[in-house]
Amino acid sequence: MTETTYDVRIWKTAVWKGKTKTTYYVRWTVNKRQFKESFATSALAKSFRSKLVAAMGDGVAFDVESGLPHTMMRNTESATWFDFACAYVDMKWPDISPGHRKSIADSLIPITFAMLKTTPSKTGQKGQVALRTALRRAFNPNTRHEARSEQVDESLRWVSSNTRKVAELAHPDTLRRLLSDLEVNLDGTRAAPDTVRLRRATLTNAIDFAVEQKLLTNNPMNEVKTKKSKNTARQVDRRSVPNPVQARSLLRAVGDTHPQLVAFFALMYFAALRPEEATNLRKQDISLPSEGWGELYLDRATPEVGEEWTDTRTRSEERGLKHRADDAGRPVPCSPELTEILHNHINTYGTASDGRLFRGKRNGGRLPSSVYGRAWARARATTFTPEVTDSLLAKRPYDLRHAAVSTWLNAGVEPTRVAQWAGHSVGVLLRVYAKCLDGGEEAARARVQRALEGR
Repeated sequence: MTETTYDVRIWKTAVWKGKTKTTYYVRWTVNKRQFKESFATSALAKSFRSKLVAAMGDGVAFDVESGLPHTMMRNTESATWFDFACAYVDMKWPDISPGHRKSIADSLIPITFAMLKTTPSKTGQKGQVALRTALRRAFNPNTRHEARSEQVDESLRWVSSNTRKVAELAHPDTLRRLLSDLEVNLDGTRAAPDTVRLRRATLTNAIDFAVEQKLLTNNPMNEVKTKKSKNTARQVDRRSVPNPVQARSLLRAVGDTHPQLVAFFALMYFAALRPEEATNLRKQDISLPSEGWGELYLDRATPEVGEEWTDTRTRSEERGLKHRADDAGRPVPCSPELTEILHNHINTYGTASDGRLFRGKRNGGRLPSSVYGRAWARARATTFTPEVTDSLLAKRPYDLRHAAVSTWLNAGVEPTRVAQWAGHSVGVLLRVYAKCLDGGEEAARARVQRALEGR
């Protein structure tokens, strides 16, 4: 039973003028406890305040915890976080990519754990793994209503009855505890900064939807003061980037065991293609002279994600290029060495029926990451010593793309052109590859050495 009171005092609307925007505040007290809501416009603030005044004038009891009159809490009292999270997924699903869908589910799972009234271990549940499996099914409209085991049903019934109300997010202490929990993985280890960033972004967006659905009056993420985490830009570790000798050695090793994949890896090294761009490259997308510089034109990609996240229920659904509109492509130069490799590949292996240069062994389908991943691991093992194999050097095929972009930048190609070729913005390009830029390090050291030697 919630505690209510008629001891309410409503103040005049306050205005705060900043350098870039003006914020309007409604302030009031309930049982001598102060509450405050912020609004972007004066009209919104006046509308909210008038509702409070009307409720007080009508003799409506105010809730001591939320500060709201009961007439404004009709929607919030029954909305649990779990039911709301499923509705949020349903709202987002049609307009986002399969990878984004999976990312949202991955973030909602720890958020939901943090919103539980009690932990699974205290209620006789069979463990966090079973609960994670059940939540993954629930946060996917494709699998939510499919036939499922009794264990999944039991877990979802328990979650549905044991998650907190959405309205509790308006309490600063609840929100602070939630944000703190998001910095830790379910196994107790510290979450990576990018993981924490994605979880907080998902939570913020979900709360915006709760405000839209009138489950909350405003987004408390804008009000609660928390410890600022260091927002470090993701940068390529130069230890992972192979030099030209190492990259070509790896390509030769691939040729010894998987010659049909040499051109696939060469596209990443010489043209900086992402794996999902290379797997979707078609003969009609390339312009190859008999020798010399050619050109590739990219406009579609097939990122690999679980089939349960796609509309077609296949692991690789064709989509537009990353960070670009569906109809926006980009040209990429094809160096003479890559031109020769592509000619050899087409002459030797041909193409799939739709023109794709690479295909899987089964029915000519998409080239799966498991196939080229094993080929790459074998090439590294035969090329490098055990010590180097255990290092970061060219650990992933994607490191070939990093090598290509780093080579272009260090060759003096202007960043705007490199960004266009690689499919980045200039700002992201320079941040991500900051550590891979030579910047005259060797020349600077040589000058210091000459000075030390008195030359």
